[in-house]
Amino acid sequence: MDRAGRFRRPRHACLALSLLLSSACTVGPDFSRPAAPTQQSYVRDGVTDTVAAQGQVQRFLPGAQVSPDWWRFFGSASLDALVAQAIAQNMTLQGAEASLRRSQDTLMAGYGVFYPHLDAHLGASRERSAPIQQGLTTAGSIFNVMTLSGTISYTLDVFGGERRAVEGLQAQVDQQNWLTQATYLTLTANVVNTAIARAAYAAQIEATQQLIELQKQQLQSTEAQVRSGTQPYSASLSVKSLIASNEALLPALKQKISQAEHLLATLEGMTPSQAVLPDMALTGLSLPKDLPVSLPSELVRQRPDILAAQAQLHQASADIGVATAAMFPSFSLTGTYGTAGSSTGSLFAGAGRFWSVGPSVDIPVFEGGRLWYGRQAAIDAYQQASANYRQVVLEAFAQVADALKALEFDAQAVQKQAEAQATAQEALTLLQANYRSGLVTYLELLAADVQLHQVNIAYLQALAQRYQDTVGLFVALGGGWWNRPPPAIDRPAP
Repeated sequence: MDRAGRFRRPRHACLALSLLLSSACTVGPDFSRPAAPTQQSYVRDGVTDTVAAQGQVQRFLPGAQVSPDWWRFFGSASLDALVAQAIAQNMTLQGAEASLRRSQDTLMAGYGVFYPHLDAHLGASRERSAPIQQGLTTAGSIFNVMTLSGTISYTLDVFGGERRAVEGLQAQVDQQNWLTQATYLTLTANVVNTAIARAAYAAQIEATQQLIELQKQQLQSTEAQVRSGTQPYSASLSVKSLIASNEALLPALKQKISQAEHLLATLEGMTPSQAVLPDMALTGLSLPKDLPVSLPSELVRQRPDILAAQAQLHQASADIGVATAAMFPSFSLTGTYGTAGSSTGSLFAGAGRFWSVGPSVDIPVFEGGRLWYGRQAAIDAYQQASANYRQVVLEAFAQVADALKALEFDAQAVQKQAEAQATAQEALTLLQANYRSGLVTYLELLAADVQLHQVNIAYLQALAQRYQDTVGLFVALGGGWWNRPPPAIDRPAP
């Protein structure tokens, strides 16, 4: 064959390849994220500012941006330090970040399908032939074979199955990114809530201890009256029983403080024996006054769990394309060039050269329904992911609505507890004046003081609940991660 004849077929193959690539398509649905909701409110009766509880009104600001470091609004340097240390050392967050890096590396590996694959082979063997296998009667011989070859192959993604597979890998990266953001949000919320609970338990212990001291004074007065015959012995037993009941509350509160401290140590990435936690008083916290409320249309683009569900839906959509492309023929182009010889010296001799080049087509003819039902399974998985996404959105809206209503009711509870506190304080003040005038007994005065301390404990519980429900609102709105500045890039010194 002349030189023109030898190169005519490769030119024809290149022309056919160009036509094939120009007509390539990507089967399967193109993903589009679900439409944002059109509603403007999370609750039926709208959002209104809370009532004034001890002069503190929490105002809701629809459409305002959520701060990424929302915990700073509580005005506690100790709380800020706890959160910063947890972000730096928490093992769960570090594991989520490592999982994100793994998914990113898997995506980069997936991009390799779009490039030609080049492989080299070097082999040496000693063989004995058996001519009888070819129907010959000659004797066999022993010889050496050395082979050096290279193969280049390229997959022609005519129907887009590989592109859909890489699209699915990108969706996995997106999902892991949002799961990492959700881990960050959960971590910060757990640290803040646990720190508030620890401070509330400590405040309740202090108030309970003060109450017990007053009750012990009441017991001494009662016992004196019993000895003088003005009170029955049962009165002394009643006061002792009350003291024992309140003293029984202290171990349970101390246990809760211990559990809160152990949880904080775990969140900080340390063992309980290593952790040195700063003291934080409940009364030292500031109640955030202005609370942002993202619009529902913004919430579905901001909450990490919703975005993770959206990425999972995207991945399911790409899997449909992969399953659809598997039903069509697959094309590849392979070329091999090498040389062979019986020794190293003859390895590069011209007689031992060999090469091959050409396309290949794999056509699924009969798979027993495997490919068809595989595609149907991918469609079912997409429908499942779609339902899961809608459910996550519904739960997110319910969480925001719960947080808004909780803050409204918390303000009312704190307001009533403050009124009860003021009433009990006023009653105690009047009884103190009457006691100085000789109009009431000391026992009545102690009883009023005991009632005041009981009201104080209830007030502390209501106040702590208000703080924690404020945390719940920030978490329900997504935590403001999208307003976080990008991390600084460390550059080597010149």
